[in-house]
Amino acid sequence: MSNGPSGQTVNIDSSQLRELTARMDAIIKMLALTLPKELTQADKIVLLSDAGFQPKDIAGILGTTPNTVSVTLSKMKRDTKQ
Repeated sequence: MSNGPSGQTVNIDSSQLRELTARMDAIIKMLALTLPKELTQADKIVLLSDAGFQPKDIAGILGTTPNTVSVTLSKMKRDTKQ
């Protein structure tokens, strides 16, 4: 259950939730394609991480592996400490 736009309760089943999630994932991937071309992969990873996405999700959005995302985030954190 969730609240609709007018505040009323809306019931959605698990298949509807999966479909909604898949559509939202597709929208996020399309939006990621609109990120400025001059941003490096590392910049995009940090941007998405700062937006609250987990490495697995970032990897799916950018077409890389979760390990690459985690390593990049670790390097970026290390470099900002120096």
